[in-house]
Amino acid sequence: MNKTLALAAALLATTTIAQAAELPSRIASRGTLIAAIVPNYPPLEMRDPATNELTGFDVEMGNALAAKLGVRMQWQETSFDQMLASVRTGRVDIILSGMSDLKPRQETATFIDYLRSGSQFFTQASRAGEFATPEALCGKRVGASRRTALPNDIKTFSDAECVAKGRPAIDYVPTEGSADARTQLRQGRIDAAMQGGETLPYIMGLEPNTYAPVGEPVRYTLMGIAVGKEEAQLQQALADGVRALVADGTYAKLLAKWQLTPSAIPEVQINGGN
Repeated sequence: MNKTLALAAALLATTTIAQAAELPSRIASRGTLIAAIVPNYPPLEMRDPATNELTGFDVEMGNALAAKLGVRMQWQETSFDQMLASVRTGRVDIILSGMSDLKPRQETATFIDYLRSGSQFFTQASRAGEFATPEALCGKRVGASRRTALPNDIKTFSDAECVAKGRPAIDYVPTEGSADARTQLRQGRIDAAMQGGETLPYIMGLEPNTYAPVGEPVRYTLMGIAVGKEEAQLQQALADGVRALVADGTYAKLLAKWQLTPSAIPEVQINGGN
């Protein structure tokens, strides 16, 4: 039975990629798919401290996706602030760097969704008893990357669960990324932080007994591969390619490797975020 299922999955993967939309000619003839990345969000994207090579779930999935489409991935490091501009102006073909698919961003790019993310409060493990629920953070200092949607998630939660119920508002502290938020948390400069909950199991494995989640994520979003809005052919080719990775088991294997299985999505969507 297992052999039969494996054969069926392999045939499905072959059929899916055979029917996939072709890459635009400029990409196919170049032989590379150029992707913007900011390697500071483990386990999605980072540099291996031993080799300085790019690694992580997004990197391995991106390389596998490019191979499915008959090209190789060319990673181009940039800043988070410049990523959407880079894909809009054609300096890169795609963004594959843990970017949330949000309605405002869909005005600039189209997203092929491949992962679920949750906006998760967390604190120092030594202070977990102080913050049994997210509501315990009312009036406290909470850090999060200023370049992301997380500050708005903190404000939305604070307005609804703190201010509207007569509690003091959360004091949001801008940080230069999630790593900076964790540093400030360890140093005691903030009481808690927020980042994508999908990253916490990996971080907590690297730094045992350092952090503790506070409650459940306050909001879920989808992460997507961002593509230029006018690039319909490329959008379809990428969506078909990701579906082929799901069908042949590559997606599930990479999720398991990087401790991201709970973040799997049931189907590949285009602009499924809100």
